[in-house]
Amino acid sequence: MIVSEPQPSLAPLRPSVRFMLSHPAHFMALGFGAGLAPKAPGTVGTLWAWLAYLVLQQWLNPRQMGLLIAICTVVGWWACTTTARHMRVADPGSIVWDEVVAFWLVLWLAMPMGLWGQVVAFGLFRFFDAAKPGPVGWADSLFKGFGWRGGWGILWDDFVAAFCTLLVIALWRF
Repeated sequence: MIVSEPQPSLAPLRPSVRFMLSHPAHFMALGFGAGLAPKAPGTVGTLWAWLAYLVLQQWLNPRQMGLLIAICTVVGWWACTTTARHMRVADPGSIVWDEVVAFWLVLWLAMPMGLWGQVVAFGLFRFFDAAKPGPVGWADSLFKGFGWRGGWGILWDDFVAAFCTLLVIALWRF
């Protein structure tokens, strides 16, 4: 009698602390735990990004912050690609690294601004990221699936949301 090994479930995996700590890519893609929030993980990830940016700017000058954003984009591309594949979901809501680097970009290019300016930037970014109007929706539809293309798609629509946020801030300042 031949007994076959049980086949692993192909159902999507739900993120947990154990999943997050099982691989460095998961830890990064899930925003060091922000993506585990039971409600609105994208908003929690953006709040984490805001706090982290304010802390990092104490030690990094604008050039170094720009370099960090560039490095975190490339490494984040790998982390998002790997984590989405391991979760078996093309663009899981618990992956929040896209919100982190995109909101860092907004703050990096729009600073200095006071607390209310940062609140407006946060609100605009969350609006563009969640509602996906116009160009953000278009960007979201471009790169779908698994692999490097899908990993880039996770990041791409958030960068377009960041651009839209920066455009509104620029017009507001003008």
